[in-house]
Amino acid sequence: MFNLKKSLKGIMIITHSREKLINAVLLFAKKTNFCGKTKLMKLLYFLDFIHFKQTGKSVTDLDYFAWEQGPVPKAFFEEISKTPRKDLTSLVTIQNCGKFQKILPKKGKKPDLDFFSPRELKLLEEISYIFKDVQADDITDISHHPNEPWSRTKETKGMLQLIDYNLAIDTKAAKNLPPHIAKQRHIERREMLANFGVK
Repeated sequence: MFNLKKSLKGIMIITHSREKLINAVLLFAKKTNFCGKTKLMKLLYFLDFIHFKQTGKSVTDLDYFAWEQGPVPKAFFEEISKTPRKDLTSLVTIQNCGKFQKILPKKGKKPDLDFFSPRELKLLEEISYIFKDVQADDITDISHHPNEPWSRTKETKGMLQLIDYNLAIDTKAAKNLPPHIAKQRHIERREMLANFGVK
């Protein structure tokens, strides 16, 4: 009997999630003002959850948790706060200004946009434009709206819990995938990555 998993053993799946993440960070640092750690986490959240609404797939594959200040990609937040990896620090400077951590693009560095699909690029540009001059506190208000994934997670599972991407789907919005298709795509992608040992 044919075993797909066995026959594909040794084939490497490359998602470029990390490359998309660090280049999105550089793009947001270049194209928005007041780009601190909190604002950056919100921009990444909008990028991932809006893209998921439209396609059933996030851009960066980050997992977001319901923290008091809003949805936070915990692992990346901790990386920026403690020991940023070299691929990130080669593109941006993380400057400590008291409690505020400012994200600044390094001189002469440009985001490598080849990692992004046309839809992802359009979304990056739209988010950068909309939030160009917005400060973190104002973005927090948006991510805390009732019936949004953060507030629904807080109400049903409690604080510090993982936010399910499927909560982003608004069945009334015409641009979104039907919920059952988006959910199925999300499950299939996770299974495919797990089968190939990609976390």
